[in-house]
Amino acid sequence: MIKDGDRVLLYGEDGKKFLVKVESGKSKGTHLGVIEFDSIIGKNFGDVVTIGKTNKSYYLLPPTYIDNIFSMKRKTQIIYPKDSSYILMKLDIKPGSKVIDTGVGSGAMCAAIARLVGTEGKVYAYERREDFHKLATQNLTEWGLIDRVDLKLRDISMGFDETNVDALLLDVPDPENYIETCWQALGGGGRMGVICPTVNQVSMVLEKMYELPFIDVEVWESLMRQYKPYPNRLRPVDRMVAHTTFLVFARKVNAFIHKEETKQDKSSETNENVIKNHDSNLEFSSFSDFTEFQNKEI
Repeated sequence: MIKDGDRVLLYGEDGKKFLVKVESGKSKGTHLGVIEFDSIIGKNFGDVVTIGKTNKSYYLLPPTYIDNIFSMKRKTQIIYPKDSSYILMKLDIKPGSKVIDTGVGSGAMCAAIARLVGTEGKVYAYERREDFHKLATQNLTEWGLIDRVDLKLRDISMGFDETNVDALLLDVPDPENYIETCWQALGGGGRMGVICPTVNQVSMVLEKMYELPFIDVEVWESLMRQYKPYPNRLRPVDRMVAHTTFLVFARKVNAFIHKEETKQDKSSETNENVIKNHDSNLEFSSFSDFTEFQNKEI
């Protein structure tokens, strides 16, 4: 049953929707007419409310996470659901997880993480701008998730308070400068995700990652295309949100596997040198490829 103070998604008979906070004695003007909130209080989610003067109707629905983030107040670009959902899976966020979130912005991704860590987990969120910190606090409070988040007003250049966390999401303008700091905060086997808008930024992040004991390094781009839900003329929508960001993932290990050099390794190294010295303009993946090339030349 819908109560005074609940947040409700109004889904119009024309397919347009918007989110409201129901308050007794107040109303909301819409393109279909004015909705009196008192006519909503006491109804159940899934019911219909009809506007008397226009006889137009709205379905009353509980808002989803996606409804919340696309309706929230924000000052920054958000991580789109097509990316955030994959991030949550790759970082293996689950009840009880301890997670660091950097560059909180308006709080959309922080909220997604907080929903999954549950009451036993915790999100340690870092935001350096006071206006973003204030807005994220407001949004997380409105969604009932602020108790799961330790939201700090601090630049991550000062380091993290936490260590041995399960996962870490790095979403700052210069992530390549903080890879080592993130490695130190993660526990052994911990998962790390990095948001990179451009390819050159991905390259810089990868270079820093390969200097440290990170394994299982991956780079992803997520593309999704929506279709028009008409059975007799099913086709893609005319426009799509294509590239939004690059996603870099890796896992921390405490040290790389150390292998002792064998005679076979030395022999392979000698063969590689022969290949390189033969012709600096040619590259081969193995010594057998080089031998095959020589035979063809002969």
